[in-house]
Amino acid sequence: MALLPASSAPVPPSAREPDPRYLVRSMPRGTLVDSCVLIDVLANDPTWADWSLNQLERCAAFGPLLINPLILAEISPHFERASDLEVALAGLPLVKAALPWDAAFLAGQAFKVYRLSSGLKSSPMPDFYIGAHALVAQLQLLTRDVARYRSYFPALSLVAPP
Repeated sequence: MALLPASSAPVPPSAREPDPRYLVRSMPRGTLVDSCVLIDVLANDPTWADWSLNQLERCAAFGPLLINPLILAEISPHFERASDLEVALAGLPLVKAALPWDAAFLAGQAFKVYRLSSGLKSSPMPDFYIGAHALVAQLQLLTRDVARYRSYFPALSLVAPP
C-alpha cells in the first residue's frame, strides 16, 4: 500500500470512471449550454442577461452550442406551450443533442459520491446528467452554477463567471 507524502492534501471525492475514454483531455468539440444561461437570456435577467449573451456569442464562435432534453425540460416551466418554447429558442443558434448513453453511468457515479457526502436527494439530479453529458461528449459547459460541476466533474471544462 502506497502512502501519501505528509504534505499531500486528501483528494476530495468526485465521480470517477475507470475507463479512461471518458477522461481524455482534448479541445472541447462545442459548448453544452446550461438552463440557467438560457433562462437569463429568455427572461432578460437584469443581472445576468448581458453576461450570458456575451458568453453565448463567444462560445458560438468557438463551435456549436448544444442543449439536451434535460436542459429543455428545465426551461420549459417558463412557457405555457411547447410551441412558445420552440419559438423562443428559434432565435438562438442551438443544436438539440441526445443524452449520450455513456453519460448515464457517469451521472450515477456522481450521484453515488453525492450520497456518500450526505446528499439528501433520492435520485440523480439533472446537473449530474448534464455534467456527465458534457464530459463524455468532450464539450465545455456554459453555466453560472459551477459549484456542483466543479465538485463532481473536476476534469470538465467550464465557461463560468469569475
